Amino acid sequence: MTKEMQQVSMGGAIKNDLWITDVEEAPDPSPLPKIPGFHVLVRPVSVKSKTKGGLLLPDSVKDDVAYLTTVGKVLSIGDLAYEDKDKFPNGKWCDVGDYVCYARHAGQKLYYKGVRLLLLFDDQVMMKVDDPTNLDMTYNLSK
Repeated sequence: MTKEMQQVSMGGAIKNDLWITDVEEAPDPSPLPKIPGFHVLVRPVSVKSKTKGGLLLPDSVKDDVAYLTTVGKVLSIGDLAYEDKDKFPNGKWCDVGDYVCYARHAGQKLYYKGVRLLLLFDDQVMMKVDDPTNLDMTYNLSK
């Protein structure tokens, strides 16, 4: 392999579940960048640190939850996103302000105005949730 064509080591890559800037740390950036094409700009949200009953989750459980769940708030949608009528016959899967789930390694990470964001393709959105705090991410961890 020549010096110009070396494989990039991915050992130091940051996983999506760690690519989070809490809202307390920094508000949503404004103005947002213009999102081209079929992209959806998402701000990942953090994993709960307490149960509904108020118990603090240990780091090992939070690590498991973060591994299983990737949720974010849609900040912007590209001008061509969800326009393919063959691919999306029922229209948009999400709108700005919605919370969506996406695959753990999906999207392009970017750092914009001090906030960690993800740039997803429109078809990388897996589902929409009304409120991410309603997701019981610890449900299957006790089995």
